[in-house]
Amino acid sequence: MGKLILLRHGESEWNSENRFTGWIDIGLTEKGKKEAFDAGKLIKDIPIDFAFTSVLNRAIDTLTEALRGADQELVPIAQDAALNERMYGDLQGLNKAETVEKFGAEQVKIWRRSYDVAPPNGESLKDTAARTLPYFGKEIMPLVREGKNVLISAHGNSLRAIVMDLDKLTKEEVVELNIPNAVPIIYEIDEEGKIVSKTMLS
Repeated sequence: MGKLILLRHGESEWNSENRFTGWIDIGLTEKGKKEAFDAGKLIKDIPIDFAFTSVLNRAIDTLTEALRGADQELVPIAQDAALNERMYGDLQGLNKAETVEKFGAEQVKIWRRSYDVAPPNGESLKDTAARTLPYFGKEIMPLVREGKNVLISAHGNSLRAIVMDLDKLTKEEVVELNIPNAVPIIYEIDEEGKIVSKTMLS
């Protein structure tokens, strides 16, 4: 029985400033590094066989800190842009509260949470899933089905796409799905790909 551990990065500098980040390569705050390290301590008892991350520094640094916290720093790691955060287009760098004032809370919620509505010149969750899920299905899920324990350090929306697929959520249900920063989500998955259990550690 393999374990799949999903970990959204710790607080980034733009999380702390309430700004849309997307593909802008923003680093972690000191708080974010500690969050990642502490998340690693929560999974210390799970021997991790492989780790995957996006190519953005906030996910890479989260993985580094989490593996330190878990005292498992020699794990093989693969990086791929398929796991990157969704591209927020014209919203990247904008303060979320100011964006709500400009466009209205309902419109901003649709851009942030809906399945198939993209912000101007950006990606929808559907677009993100279209690059994240094939990579997940080809490179990651086979390892878990073999009984390996795999850690993914990524982003709110690339992980929302994976959780939507694993939990068989509808387009309507995924609107309310939020992946918290630095909280390990652990799936136990059998060799047929069936989910046996799901746990969130905090």
